[in-house]
Amino acid sequence: MSKERLYLYDTTLRDGAQTTGVDFSLEDKRRIAAVLDGLGVDYIEGGYPGANATDTAFFAAKPAFKSARFTAFGMTKRAGRSISNDPGFQALVQSAADSVCLVAKSWDYHVRVALGISNEENLAGIAESVQAVIASGREAMLDCEHFFDGYKGNREYALAVAQAALDAGARWIVLCDTNGGTLPHEVERIVSDVASRIPGSRLGIHTHNDTENAVANTLAAVRAGVRQIQGTLNGLGERCGNANMSSIIPTLLLKTEFAERFETGITAERLRTLTHASRVLDDVLNQSPDRHAPYVGESAFATKAGIHASAILKEPETYEHVPPETVGNERRLLVSKQAGKSNVLAALERVGLAIDKDDPRVVALVDEVKNREASGYAYEGAEASFELLARRHLTNVPKYFSVDSFRVIVERRHNALGEQVTVSEATVKVFVNGDKEPLWSVGSGNGPVNALDRALRRDLGRYQKHIDTIELVDYKVRILTGGTEAVTRVLVETLDQRSGERWFTVGVSPNIIDASFEALLDSINYKLLKDGAEAA
Repeated sequence: MSKERLYLYDTTLRDGAQTTGVDFSLEDKRRIAAVLDGLGVDYIEGGYPGANATDTAFFAAKPAFKSARFTAFGMTKRAGRSISNDPGFQALVQSAADSVCLVAKSWDYHVRVALGISNEENLAGIAESVQAVIASGREAMLDCEHFFDGYKGNREYALAVAQAALDAGARWIVLCDTNGGTLPHEVERIVSDVASRIPGSRLGIHTHNDTENAVANTLAAVRAGVRQIQGTLNGLGERCGNANMSSIIPTLLLKTEFAERFETGITAERLRTLTHASRVLDDVLNQSPDRHAPYVGESAFATKAGIHASAILKEPETYEHVPPETVGNERRLLVSKQAGKSNVLAALERVGLAIDKDDPRVVALVDEVKNREASGYAYEGAEASFELLARRHLTNVPKYFSVDSFRVIVERRHNALGEQVTVSEATVKVFVNGDKEPLWSVGSGNGPVNALDRALRRDLGRYQKHIDTIELVDYKVRILTGGTEAVTRVLVETLDQRSGERWFTVGVSPNIIDASFEALLDSINYKLLKDGAEAA
């Protein structure tokens, strides 16, 4: 029996950006988008072009996605304005997006109070806007804002909004539980009614988590007929968050009721990158992952000492609702050292290091990773550092140079204009492999780490040609323990301006400068390794 296709629409970069404390940079958006595309979602909503400088820059050029459709979000045309005379709408149809998701009022109360127009004028604006998107050569869809509240208040008008979008040619009409107050039994009943008027193959669902039911509401909507699912990675979103794709995706693929009826663009192989994707997002946000998150949390498959521990080793399938490796996670028996190998093997596969799982060097690497993680390292978001560590254990990494010493000075003083300024300066003494004389470099910068980075990259002798085009583009610090002797983890992102490649490295130390320097060293060594630079 053929399966019905479900389409996954990720809005982490737009709805997720509404989360309190979240502010994605342009580089953050590009990195997360690449991770989502690798996961296999069908749509990646990148933001609202024209609304702010970051989103406008993001939509200036289409990312090189493998399969996802690059999607812009925005409003239908403003009342009283033509399509051509609405700058916000024009930003949508002039962007590099493949698809445009418009948002419109579907609750007649909001049409009257918020927009101040007639119901008929709202319907006409929706139809005209959808048609304009299609005329621009892009796929059009409509998010029906507050649809469930609107349906309860005026069923016929809410349905008329959905029908107007369908008649105008919208590919998807998305039913939004915007305030997150609808319960699963209500969602299933209302969606079933809508699906009797509008084909389920054209319907989508967008839920918020204000009653802790966003995932349940989404699954109920699928049962009732919708075939597009909107949500965010890790459930990011305003207030209490959006439907959590990190839970929805594996449920659809691994639970019999859904797996036997439906298929998505995510293969079993791609599903194994889910935990990695979740933790990359946490690293970008510079926050600790939720240990107890379903499927992807560190404790999702953890068992403490007690009656279950030994039994899980013998019959894990009877104690775990899904095998942890299917989502890229791992079993953790807190009274043993059984955990870790599958994750390391998966990471080795990602960086292109093929090795037999029973090779004793793998065990040694697992132990080393465990020891480092216990002291504060985290490699999910720093694959360049992990690759260097792994290659040092399994193959070889040449020693290109060694740093004999460095010094960083931060001085607050008056400049020539009499203004108080803080100046950072760093000096580095380096021995390039094979050279007897050291190289001394001095760099100044915006803070001690920037100065240290500039000094280190100023002169590496014969290797300078390999690093001339790289630059530090992001720097995140996390304090892992409290007190005056706190352990600090630093995550550094480096960009090669020539190739466009980016990589991430990590350093850990009670001293923030030491941790930063370790990450910077890994970054340069990774570049030299990838370039195939020869050691003397």
